[in-house]
Amino acid sequence: MGFQHSVGAQTYRFDDLRTLMARATPLRSGDQLAGVAAASSRERVAAQMALADLPLSHFLHEAVVPYENDEVTRLIVDTHEASAFAPVAHLTVGDFRNWLLGDDADTAALTALAPGLTPEMVAAVSKLCRVQDLALIARKCQVVTRFRGTLGLSGRLATRLQPNHPTDDLAGIAASLLDGLLHGSGDAVIGINPATDNVPQVVRLLTMLDELITRYDMPTQSCVLTHITNTLKAIGRGAPVDLVFQSIAGTEAANRSFGIHLALLAEARAAALSLQRGALFDDDGQRGQHVMYFETGQGSALSAGAHHGCDQQTLEARAYAVARHFQPLLVNSVVGFIGPEYLYNGKQILRAGLEDHFCGKLLGLPMGCDVCFTNHAEADVDDMDALLTLLCAAGVNFIMGVPGADDIMLNYQSTSFHDALAMRQLLGLQPAPEFAAWLQRMGVTGPGETLRLENALPAAFAPAIARLTAP
Repeated sequence: MGFQHSVGAQTYRFDDLRTLMARATPLRSGDQLAGVAAASSRERVAAQMALADLPLSHFLHEAVVPYENDEVTRLIVDTHEASAFAPVAHLTVGDFRNWLLGDDADTAALTALAPGLTPEMVAAVSKLCRVQDLALIARKCQVVTRFRGTLGLSGRLATRLQPNHPTDDLAGIAASLLDGLLHGSGDAVIGINPATDNVPQVVRLLTMLDELITRYDMPTQSCVLTHITNTLKAIGRGAPVDLVFQSIAGTEAANRSFGIHLALLAEARAAALSLQRGALFDDDGQRGQHVMYFETGQGSALSAGAHHGCDQQTLEARAYAVARHFQPLLVNSVVGFIGPEYLYNGKQILRAGLEDHFCGKLLGLPMGCDVCFTNHAEADVDDMDALLTLLCAAGVNFIMGVPGADDIMLNYQSTSFHDALAMRQLLGLQPAPEFAAWLQRMGVTGPGETLRLENALPAAFAPAIARLTAP
């Protein structure tokens, strides 16, 4: 059927929903690389105006990636909850934006609505939003998950303690771990990207983390960010697996390039649930159901040649449908990690990070963000400070905690333990409640959540650090 809209004397035509969505997307280098971006600002405005007039219900009848060719599309369509969608079914995309900004769209309403929204719907409305809109709407969404601690509560900011090491040296990892714990980091997860991605090494790292968590009764969880098939093998060897990690994307072909498919994700979740390592109960009275950790990033489908002519932000939102289906504890967009070919500069990274958080939260996901950039991007620490502050104001569930903000194994720039402290102080945020109480018991914090940095090494930590780093 196609779509069209006039700007001045010129009429712009868009052949299908996929094209309309791509042309309406704010400028980014990945869409230019794919050849799907608007050719001019005028064409982009025309597409956004045509998109604003499109009924939300249209997204239930036209797929951007064909149903018969893509299991992600089938997941989106087959799991859509019509009853949850009913309150907004009469709205256009533009009307939906206005409703989201209004008082009726409170936390309870948005929580109830989430199962009725498709990724394409939330991607579409994000394309019409200003930066402040993205932050205001996302802040009203609250997604709470639990394993050994409670994440996503209002007034809280959690961190992933990321003690990566270029040779997986246990002493180096332990030093970064101690540094992070003394700065109040680690309530979301202690997560290691292994430099040597093989099953014996994964088991070794998991065992080290489990010993530390168990000895000190830490209300947190561990994860080694290896391929999901390695985690399955580690479970088979009796390894202490808390969370199953996997990078995911928004098309079946892109996921296949990662060596995964939906059935494999389901198998891994079932294996993790069988270990029953979670301590807390969710709102449905079930214990330890949130056992998955997913990472995503705009541009991954294009990088795999699996984008089907779609814009990268729409496909990123579709990855959130995959995540949502498996009830994760954590999801984060590694927004600037994939490089300037996809997000060229600080401006594009900032907007993309807020879009990702907005779309994920509207879909009911516990969104975090790796506020980061690669060393060859046109971005710097000031850009990341701006994005970090906006995300924390918008209610992001967690951020990264990397020693010195410089990951010496992955070789990119992220956020530091000090950045998390700055955000907590600036915005009056606290760690997850169980972790905050643990920090006080351990003597890391004093009254009023103040870090007691004069106690450079609480005596309780010394024996475990010595044992973990022994030959």
